[in-house]
Amino acid sequence: MEGVALAEGAASPWQRVMLTDPNVCAVQKLIGTNKKYFTNCKQWYQRKICGKSTVISYECCPGYEKVPGEKGCPAALPLSNLYETLGVVGSTTTQLYTDRTEKLRPEMEGPGSFTIFAPSNEAWASLPAEVLDSLVSNVNIELLNALRYHMVNRRVLTDELKHGMALTSMYQNSGIQIHHYPNGIVTVNCARLLKADHHATNGVVHLIDKVISTVTNNIQQIIEIEDTFETLRAAVAASGLNTVLEGDGQFTLLAPTNEAFEKIPAETLNRILGDPEALRELLNNHILKSAMCAEAIVAGMSMETLEGTTLEVGCSGDMLTINGKAIISNKDILATNGVIHFIDELLIPDSAKTLFELAAESDVSTAVDLFRQAGLGTHLSGKERLTLLAPMNSVFKGNVAKAAPGAGHLHGTLRNISASTQAENAFGGLVLRIQEFSLCIENSCIAAHDKRGRYGTDRMLTPPMGTVMDVLKGDNRFSMLVAAIQSAGLTETLNREGVYTVFAPTNEAFQSMPPEELNKLLGNAKELANILKYHVGDEILVSGGIGALVRLKSLQGDKLEVSSKNNVVSVNKEPVAEADIMATNGVVYAISSVLQPPAVRPQERGDELADSALDIFKQASAYSRVRCC
Repeated sequence: MEGVALAEGAASPWQRVMLTDPNVCAVQKLIGTNKKYFTNCKQWYQRKICGKSTVISYECCPGYEKVPGEKGCPAALPLSNLYETLGVVGSTTTQLYTDRTEKLRPEMEGPGSFTIFAPSNEAWASLPAEVLDSLVSNVNIELLNALRYHMVNRRVLTDELKHGMALTSMYQNSGIQIHHYPNGIVTVNCARLLKADHHATNGVVHLIDKVISTVTNNIQQIIEIEDTFETLRAAVAASGLNTVLEGDGQFTLLAPTNEAFEKIPAETLNRILGDPEALRELLNNHILKSAMCAEAIVAGMSMETLEGTTLEVGCSGDMLTINGKAIISNKDILATNGVIHFIDELLIPDSAKTLFELAAESDVSTAVDLFRQAGLGTHLSGKERLTLLAPMNSVFKGNVAKAAPGAGHLHGTLRNISASTQAENAFGGLVLRIQEFSLCIENSCIAAHDKRGRYGTDRMLTPPMGTVMDVLKGDNRFSMLVAAIQSAGLTETLNREGVYTVFAPTNEAFQSMPPEELNKLLGNAKELANILKYHVGDEILVSGGIGALVRLKSLQGDKLEVSSKNNVVSVNKEPVAEADIMATNGVVYAISSVLQPPAVRPQERGDELADSALDIFKQASAYSRVRCC
């Protein structure tokens, strides 16, 4: 049976392969062990179970057997009653214990229609000695009841076993929890289904890998009775989450033990326990939205919490992992509304951390030290609703990181960033301008962020020292431009409040013009004003927010084409000499040429409009043809 094509997406744990050999099923077998997994085809191709290598082997599908000299498994097994079928599937210990009771064997051999989830021989052998002794010492009550709990008073095939369903057992109508996972694994009270759908004359047998027991307590009740959950118990009560944990649903609680709480600094723990919102966010981050038994985890998967975050739940060998760390100390404590796994480390979400705690985990540790030196520690460790703009460590390379007086005034905090184009710094009263769609603040653009506003800028923010005119006057490179602006009567424009992007020709740019052309331009105030207005965009645009191409409308009316490639900014395809010189009313780019607006003659303008009208007409015609068809 080598080199077969595997069937994709079968619903049953048994995967019938596409063979010319009849009634052959594929099984994923863990190398070096007797463990077998009936996962789906997608899992087979990974050739791994919890990081350990597997091989695909082929066995007769349930109800069939081999015939010497013939391919596959052509012969159907003769149907026997439930009792005899237990021996066929490898649950002879269940047969033995059934014999010890006075009532159960006749029932299994008689008429009716039953389902039994039969523990394997290994499952019985792995029971703690005291548990097994209590069962066999009272066979007609304890053992009988235990066996009846494994039975359902009707025939249930795996096609009917749906995720999250409950079956009514034959012991006091107690519920049996079924989970059928996307990877093909089926669990019964967190016991994995080993062999499924073995038909009998009076029912069906499913082999499972554990002896299961009745479940009577919900998650909240288990928390109440476990000594190791003393701190968790108090936290749940303070947060009001007890109503969730005792209500309907199928959750997974990654339950922090007392030891887990003790591992975090007392100051941090007391802060969270004293803040109902942070406490609720912390606990919600430990509750998965669906029940996940350990036996169903054969590879890493992302699972959503009630907090809205995702945790990577996986396994390594015999250990379960959360976000790659083996922190689960006890697993598969079953409740009526889900399953509990004990963990010995807290999973603190970003939303429950202070700004300093967030920053300490990021590549902004130098900035954190500066904020402390600047006396801002109490603000950024407190309860204020703030957004921290934290320069990354790379900004400080080669520079001495030292907090100057008032250093907190600029890299402070913002409110309602997404809703406005400027925000007031909380500590200095300075206004910081924001480009909403490119996530740039002043001349720095956000390098990294998360859902709760942990931001890192790619440069230091420095406060602008004056208007655009002040910036130009203070830089000797622009003395000719300043004179031209004054001659054109634009000084007031570039001094008043606004948001401008100025592409400022340097002295060399003017000097590179033919002398006759330069003299003519400087001698015509109206033409000079027109040319200079073409160098001024009517909104602020810093280099980090440009992207591939931006068409920026100028004060003259025509548009400038601003692009960025390989960290080089260009305007109308001319490289910029220096970018992002910030002013209180805009930003200045130094350029090495004088830009010329498009010179369009009236006739050309008319032809252009005519061409546009013709294009619109063609598009409309094509659209109408599509609509008609």
